[in-house]
Amino acid sequence: MDIPSLELNNGFSIPQVGLGTAGLTGRPNVAAVSAAVRAGYRMVDTASSYGNERSVGLGVQASGVPREEIIVQTKLGGGDQGFDETINAAMESARRLGVARIDIFLIHWPCPSLGRTVDSWKALLTLADEGFIRTAGVSNFKQHHLQALYDETGRWPALNQIKCSPAFPRTDLRKFMSEKGVHAQAWGPTGRKDGMLGDAVLIRLARKYGKSPAQISLRWAVQHEISVIPKSAHNGRQLENADIFDFDLDDDDLADLAGLDRGEKAAPDSDVEEAF
Repeated sequence: MDIPSLELNNGFSIPQVGLGTAGLTGRPNVAAVSAAVRAGYRMVDTASSYGNERSVGLGVQASGVPREEIIVQTKLGGGDQGFDETINAAMESARRLGVARIDIFLIHWPCPSLGRTVDSWKALLTLADEGFIRTAGVSNFKQHHLQALYDETGRWPALNQIKCSPAFPRTDLRKFMSEKGVHAQAWGPTGRKDGMLGDAVLIRLARKYGKSPAQISLRWAVQHEISVIPKSAHNGRQLENADIFDFDLDDDDLADLAGLDRGEKAAPDSDVEEAF
């Protein structure tokens, strides 16, 4: 399996397809992560709030692939925001993962009600400057959340993980991010939980290209230079999710997929929704 990579604004490169693990825990998660890495995945996404960092770390170890070849990405919980709290949380995440340093560490949600996002961002930058984390980023941030970080520190996140698919293209946000050099990474990229895979457009394009509707959605993302972290515990689906680099959606296809946009108001509102 050969998954192309993209370079972030700090020079660090990540695969265009990684493995999501939200909702996977215990031995099934160890097996899922290990199988994916053995199959060729080189990036695994987790979060402290998923309660599965330990099993992700065990899965990476069980794969037999050298640690330095695998990018492990995790996230800061809302309850751990604050400068000192973030430093401590990063150390605890590394301990649970069984790693000496974290490849990518994200602020999971801006949690504006706490008023600690900038302090948390400063802590991530400190950890990055010290080499404990290789890349500092965020998740579920809107334009004004990103701007606030830059206004306080003069540094943009390397990436922003957002809900993104043909149903939620987040066009205006991604345009702003692109202008600032902030990479867009998609969670929920297949649209499976949103009922998108039964849409007639996706079904028609799947038949046209001999792919699944999920693969069409994932291909839409990578053609827009969005990396994706589809979740699956099943090795066959893991392989399917990464098998999207042997075809291109043409302009008419992309125009048809644009018609699936449900609008920004249908996307998660991170001024209101918060994860702790």
